[in-house]
Amino acid sequence: MSRADALGSGSGSDLGSGSDLGSSSDLGSDSDLGSGSDSAESSVDWPVLREHARAAMSKAYVPYSQFPVGAAALVDDGRIVSGCNVENASYGVTLCAECSLVSALIMSGGGQLRAFTCVDGNGATLMPCGRCRQLLYEHSAEGMLLETVSGLQMIDQVLPDAFGPRQLTDYREPQ
Repeated sequence: MSRADALGSGSGSDLGSGSDLGSSSDLGSDSDLGSGSDSAESSVDWPVLREHARAAMSKAYVPYSQFPVGAAALVDDGRIVSGCNVENASYGVTLCAECSLVSALIMSGGGQLRAFTCVDGNGATLMPCGRCRQLLYEHSAEGMLLETVSGLQMIDQVLPDAFGPRQLTDYREPQ
């Protein structure tokens, strides 16, 4: 998929390859999403991001709940990372799609998440649980957008008064 596809001028079909846990697609490193000058909402091709989430969802391992989940996020360097849920007979060991997405982010070079979406087996938008919101916050760029059941919202709206790396930095800096 080309950078142009991810930024809204195409319908990209190459979703990249990756493990069943998560994958990363390189959309070019000259993305303008990190500049903050354009509206993040208008810079994100949400249909392409949803396409990546649906592709990840199709790889979910869900023998117990039969509830596949896929997630995809746009990284500040233009990559799209994705992940799916992976269940375990010991339910507490199950990995949410957001967790495998963050693993894919780290394994593919890190970065900050600019936009995120999550879908169920029917392709409907899902809201991340509280634990996953915290996980996403840890790796989010300031103002990261989430596609939610209520429309687009910033990470600070869905996790108000959050605690993470930015707060630690503020604490460590002399007042």
